[in-house]
Amino acid sequence: MEMADRSVIVTGGASGIGRATALLLAREGARVFVGDVNEEAGRAMAEEARGAGRNIAFHRLELTDPASVAAFAGAVHAAVPCLDGLVNAAGWDRIQPFMENAPEMWDRVIAINLMGGVRLARLVLEPMIAANRGKIVNVASDAGRVGSMGETVYAAAKGGIIAFTKSLAREMARHRINVNCVSPGPTDTPLFQAQPERMQAALIRAIPFRRVAAPEEIGQAIMFFLSARSDYITGQVLSVSGGLTMVD
Repeated sequence: MEMADRSVIVTGGASGIGRATALLLAREGARVFVGDVNEEAGRAMAEEARGAGRNIAFHRLELTDPASVAAFAGAVHAAVPCLDGLVNAAGWDRIQPFMENAPEMWDRVIAINLMGGVRLARLVLEPMIAANRGKIVNVASDAGRVGSMGETVYAAAKGGIIAFTKSLAREMARHRINVNCVSPGPTDTPLFQAQPERMQAALIRAIPFRRVAAPEEIGQAIMFFLSARSDYITGQVLSVSGGLTMVD
Protein backbone atom coordinates (compact mmCIF):
# COMPACT_ATOMS: atom_id res chain seq x y z
CA MET A 1 0.00 0.00 0.00
CA GLU A 2 1.34 3.37 -1.06
CA MET A 3 0.92 5.18 2.28
CA ALA A 4 1.76 2.28 4.62
CA ASP A 5 3.35 3.28 7.94
CA ARG A 6 2.78 7.01 7.36
CA SER A 7 0.93 9.29 9.73
CA VAL A 8 -0.97 12.23 8.25
CA ILE A 9 -3.24 15.04 9.47
CA VAL A 10 -6.19 15.96 7.25
CA THR A 11 -8.15 19.06 8.21
CA GLY A 12 -11.73 19.46 7.06
CA GLY A 13 -11.91 15.68 7.02
CA ALA A 14 -15.57 15.32 7.96
CA SER A 15 -16.89 16.14 4.49
CA GLY A 16 -16.04 16.95 0.89
CA ILE A 17 -12.45 16.85 -0.32
CA GLY A 18 -11.04 16.35 3.18
CA ARG A 19 -13.23 13.32 3.84
CA ALA A 20 -12.42 11.71 0.50
CA THR A 21 -8.71 12.32 1.06
CA ALA A 22 -8.72 10.90 4.59
CA LEU A 23 -10.51 7.75 3.46
CA LEU A 24 -8.18 7.31 0.48
CA LEU A 25 -5.05 7.71 2.61
CA ALA A 26 -6.35 5.28 5.22
CA ARG A 27 -7.24 2.76 2.52
CA GLU A 28 -3.65 3.03 1.31
CA GLY A 29 -2.33 2.20 4.78
CA ALA A 30 -1.84 5.60 6.42
CA ARG A 31 -2.66 6.43 10.02
CA VAL A 32 -4.91 9.47 9.59
CA PHE A 33 -5.79 12.17 12.11
CA VAL A 34 -8.89 14.07 11.02
CA GLY A 35 -9.66 17.54 12.34
CA ASP A 36 -12.99 19.26 11.72
CA VAL A 37 -15.38 21.66 13.43
CA ASN A 38 -18.28 19.27 12.71
CA GLU A 39 -17.76 16.89 15.59
CA GLU A 40 -20.79 14.68 14.90
CA ALA A 41 -19.90 14.07 11.25
CA GLY A 42 -16.20 13.65 12.05
CA ARG A 43 -16.73 11.04 14.73
CA ALA A 44 -19.25 9.16 12.59
CA MET A 45 -16.82 9.08 9.68
CA ALA A 46 -13.94 7.86 11.84
CA GLU A 47 -16.10 5.14 13.40
CA GLU A 48 -17.28 3.99 9.98
CA ALA A 49 -13.68 3.88 8.73
CA ARG A 50 -12.49 1.91 11.74
CA GLY A 51 -15.28 -0.57 11.15
CA ALA A 52 -13.78 -1.16 7.72
CA GLY A 53 -10.33 -1.70 9.21
CA ARG A 54 -9.01 1.80 8.45
CA ASN A 55 -6.86 3.70 10.95
CA ILE A 56 -8.59 7.08 11.36
CA ALA A 57 -8.85 9.11 14.57
CA PHE A 58 -10.97 12.25 14.93
CA HIS A 59 -10.26 15.34 17.02
CA ARG A 60 -12.38 18.48 17.02
CA LEU A 61 -10.68 21.43 15.31
CA GLU A 62 -11.93 25.02 15.07
CA LEU A 63 -9.47 26.80 12.79
CA THR A 64 -10.70 30.26 13.76
CA ASP A 65 -9.56 29.62 17.35
CA PRO A 66 -5.76 29.47 17.92
CA ALA A 67 -6.29 27.60 21.21
CA SER A 68 -8.25 24.89 19.38
CA VAL A 69 -5.53 24.59 16.73
CA ALA A 70 -2.89 24.21 19.46
CA ALA A 71 -4.97 21.62 21.33
CA PHE A 72 -5.51 19.63 18.15
CA ALA A 73 -1.80 19.61 17.32
CA GLY A 74 -1.01 18.60 20.90
CA ALA A 75 -3.43 15.67 20.79
CA VAL A 76 -1.94 14.42 17.54
CA HIS A 77 1.65 14.78 18.75
CA ALA A 78 0.76 12.86 21.91
CA ALA A 79 -0.09 9.92 19.64
CA VAL A 80 2.61 10.45 17.00
CA PRO A 81 5.61 12.59 17.99
CA CYS A 82 6.52 13.34 14.37
CA LEU A 83 4.06 13.31 11.49
CA ASP A 84 4.87 12.30 7.95
CA GLY A 85 2.33 14.64 6.39
CA LEU A 86 -0.09 17.52 6.88
CA VAL A 87 -3.00 18.19 4.53
CA ASN A 88 -4.62 21.59 5.03
CA ALA A 89 -7.89 20.76 3.29
CA ALA A 90 -10.41 22.66 5.43
CA GLY A 91 -12.17 25.52 3.68
CA TRP A 92 -15.22 27.70 3.95
CA ASP A 93 -16.91 30.34 1.81
CA ARG A 94 -20.18 32.09 1.18
CA ILE A 95 -20.80 33.03 -2.45
CA GLN A 96 -21.93 36.62 -2.49
CA PRO A 97 -21.02 39.87 -4.30
CA PHE A 98 -18.11 41.61 -2.59
CA MET A 99 -20.12 44.77 -1.88
CA GLU A 100 -22.63 42.70 0.08
CA ASN A 101 -20.03 40.99 2.28
CA ALA A 102 -20.09 41.68 6.00
CA PRO A 103 -16.62 42.35 7.50
CA GLU A 104 -17.23 39.46 9.92
CA MET A 105 -17.52 37.16 6.91
CA TRP A 106 -14.12 38.37 5.61
CA ASP A 107 -12.55 37.57 8.96
CA ARG A 108 -13.96 34.04 9.00
CA VAL A 109 -12.96 33.31 5.40
CA ILE A 110 -9.37 34.43 6.01
CA ALA A 111 -9.14 32.70 9.40
CA ILE A 112 -10.19 29.33 7.97
CA ASN A 113 -8.75 29.37 4.47
CA LEU A 114 -5.43 31.08 5.18
CA MET A 115 -4.51 31.51 8.82
CA GLY A 116 -5.77 28.10 9.94
CA GLY A 117 -3.30 26.38 7.64
CA VAL A 118 -0.52 28.80 8.59
CA ARG A 119 -1.02 28.17 12.32
CA LEU A 120 -1.21 24.41 12.01
CA ALA A 121 1.84 24.22 9.76
CA ARG A 122 3.84 26.18 12.33
CA LEU A 123 2.87 23.70 15.06
CA VAL A 124 3.75 20.53 13.13
CA LEU A 125 6.97 21.78 11.56
CA GLU A 126 9.31 21.67 14.56
CA PRO A 127 9.27 17.84 14.87
CA MET A 128 9.51 17.54 11.07
CA ILE A 129 12.57 19.80 11.03
CA ALA A 130 14.17 17.78 13.83
CA ALA A 131 13.51 14.56 11.88
CA ASN A 132 14.67 16.12 8.58
CA ARG A 133 11.59 14.86 6.74
CA GLY A 134 7.93 15.59 6.14
CA LYS A 135 5.39 16.71 3.55
CA ILE A 136 2.83 19.48 3.66
CA VAL A 137 0.03 19.76 1.11
CA ASN A 138 -2.11 22.88 1.11
CA VAL A 139 -5.45 22.79 -0.69
CA ALA A 140 -6.05 26.10 -2.42
CA SER A 141 -8.52 26.80 -5.23
CA ASP A 142 -8.26 27.96 -8.80
CA ALA A 143 -10.22 30.96 -7.55
CA GLY A 144 -6.91 31.99 -5.99
CA ARG A 145 -5.13 31.72 -9.34
CA VAL A 146 -7.59 33.36 -11.74
CA GLY A 147 -10.27 34.98 -9.53
CA SER A 148 -13.92 34.07 -9.13
CA MET A 149 -17.03 36.26 -9.13
CA GLY A 150 -18.80 36.20 -5.79
CA GLU A 151 -15.73 34.78 -4.05
CA THR A 152 -13.42 37.79 -3.89
CA VAL A 153 -12.14 37.47 -0.33
CA TYR A 154 -12.07 33.68 -0.62
CA ALA A 155 -9.94 34.04 -3.75
CA ALA A 156 -7.64 36.40 -1.85
CA ALA A 157 -7.25 33.88 0.98
CA LYS A 158 -6.56 31.02 -1.43
CA GLY A 159 -4.09 33.18 -3.35
CA GLY A 160 -2.43 33.77 0.00
CA ILE A 161 -2.15 30.04 0.72
CA ILE A 162 -0.52 29.56 -2.69
CA ALA A 163 2.08 32.24 -1.89
CA PHE A 164 2.54 30.73 1.59
CA THR A 165 3.16 27.33 -0.01
CA LYS A 166 5.88 28.66 -2.32
CA SER A 167 7.65 30.70 0.34
CA LEU A 168 7.50 27.95 2.95
CA ALA A 169 8.82 25.46 0.39
CA ARG A 170 11.93 27.62 -0.06
CA GLU A 171 12.53 27.79 3.69
CA MET A 172 11.92 24.10 4.33
CA ALA A 173 13.91 22.64 1.43
CA ARG A 174 17.11 22.60 3.53
CA HIS A 175 15.26 20.33 5.97
CA ARG A 176 14.07 18.00 3.19
CA ILE A 177 10.47 18.95 3.82
CA ASN A 178 8.30 19.18 0.72
CA VAL A 179 5.56 21.83 0.59
CA ASN A 180 3.15 21.73 -2.33
CA CYS A 181 -0.33 22.88 -3.23
CA VAL A 182 -3.33 21.24 -4.90
CA SER A 183 -5.65 23.75 -6.53
CA PRO A 184 -9.10 22.28 -7.27
CA GLY A 185 -11.59 23.61 -9.73
CA PRO A 186 -15.34 23.05 -9.22
CA THR A 187 -15.80 19.85 -7.21
CA ASP A 188 -18.87 17.89 -6.13
CA THR A 189 -18.83 19.01 -2.49
CA PRO A 190 -21.60 20.31 -0.20
CA LEU A 191 -20.58 23.87 -1.16
CA PHE A 192 -21.11 23.12 -4.86
CA GLN A 193 -24.36 21.27 -4.23
CA ALA A 194 -25.70 24.27 -2.33
CA GLN A 195 -25.42 26.51 -5.40
CA PRO A 196 -28.45 27.19 -7.65
CA GLU A 197 -28.88 24.66 -10.45
CA ARG A 198 -28.32 27.32 -13.12
CA MET A 199 -24.95 28.18 -11.58
CA GLN A 200 -23.97 24.51 -11.41
CA ALA A 201 -24.96 24.05 -15.07
CA ALA A 202 -22.98 27.13 -16.15
CA LEU A 203 -19.86 25.88 -14.40
CA ILE A 204 -20.18 22.43 -15.97
CA ARG A 205 -20.54 24.00 -19.45
CA ALA A 206 -17.33 25.98 -18.88
CA ILE A 207 -15.26 22.89 -17.99
CA PRO A 208 -13.70 21.16 -21.04
CA PHE A 209 -14.42 17.73 -19.51
CA ARG A 210 -18.07 18.84 -19.05
CA ARG A 211 -18.28 17.68 -15.45
CA VAL A 212 -17.11 18.72 -12.02
CA ALA A 213 -14.46 16.75 -10.15
CA ALA A 214 -15.30 13.98 -7.72
CA PRO A 215 -13.73 14.68 -4.31
CA GLU A 216 -11.72 11.45 -4.64
CA GLU A 217 -10.02 12.86 -7.75
CA ILE A 218 -8.70 15.78 -5.72
CA GLY A 219 -7.65 13.29 -3.05
CA GLN A 220 -5.56 11.38 -5.58
CA ALA A 221 -3.60 14.54 -6.39
CA ILE A 222 -3.08 15.22 -2.69
CA MET A 223 -1.84 11.66 -2.15
CA PHE A 224 0.65 12.11 -5.01
CA PHE A 225 2.26 15.00 -3.13
CA LEU A 226 2.36 12.94 0.09
CA SER A 227 3.85 9.87 -1.55
CA ALA A 228 7.40 8.95 -2.54
CA ARG A 229 6.49 9.81 -6.14
CA SER A 230 6.92 13.51 -5.33
CA ASP A 231 10.13 13.36 -3.30
CA TYR A 232 11.91 15.79 -5.66
CA ILE A 233 8.97 18.19 -6.07
CA THR A 234 8.39 21.24 -3.87
CA GLY A 235 6.81 24.66 -4.13
CA GLN A 236 4.45 23.59 -6.90
CA VAL A 237 0.76 24.25 -7.55
CA LEU A 238 -1.20 21.50 -9.31
CA SER A 239 -4.51 22.53 -10.81
CA VAL A 240 -7.13 19.75 -10.80
CA SER A 241 -9.92 21.38 -12.76
CA GLY A 242 -10.80 19.33 -15.82
CA GLY A 243 -9.07 21.93 -17.97
CA LEU A 244 -11.13 24.88 -16.72
CA THR A 245 -8.04 26.90 -15.86
CA MET A 246 -5.00 26.59 -18.07
CA VAL A 247 -2.53 29.15 -16.81
CA ASP A 248 1.20 29.15 -16.11
